[in-house]
Amino acid sequence: MLRSSRHFVTGLLGLFLLCIRYRGRFKNSYWQWRRETAFGQDASRSSGGVDRWWAILDFGVWVWQIRRM
Repeated sequence: MLRSSRHFVTGLLGLFLLCIRYRGRFKNSYWQWRRETAFGQDASRSSGGVDRWWAILDFGVWVWQIRRM
């Protein structure tokens, strides 16, 4: 329980740092490329729902850990 709640909080913090860094502008070519490589171009074939949100939170945790290095 503690691990999943800590993972959730650090993921949100990492995503918050990205929002501050990019000022909420995630429609440029780099972020489109990141989205396509992570989830694919075809929306019907990509994972949805909870799995997608956990993948996004995992990316936020990674951002938080890299920033702390």
